Amino acid sequence: MSLLDRIPTLSDEEVVNLLANARRLSEHGDEKQQAAAAELLEPLQTEADQRKEARLDRAKEKRAATRKASLKAAAA
Repeated sequence: MSLLDRIPTLSDEEVVNLLANARRLSEHGDEKQQAAAAELLEPLQTEADQRKEARLDRAKEKRAATRKASLKAAAA
């Protein structure tokens, strides 16, 4: 299984760490490392962005539910 195939199974922290490493290697690695990093950068960035958006959506829903419960309790 290639690293590209494993991206969806990685934890959020692993995705962020791998993205940081790929960025670093794309700038400071040897040719082979730069090529490997270039292959991973876009898929990792996409995955990181999607996960961040999902976290923000969950937080927004949680805040809305808490606000609704607070208003309901205050009205009672």
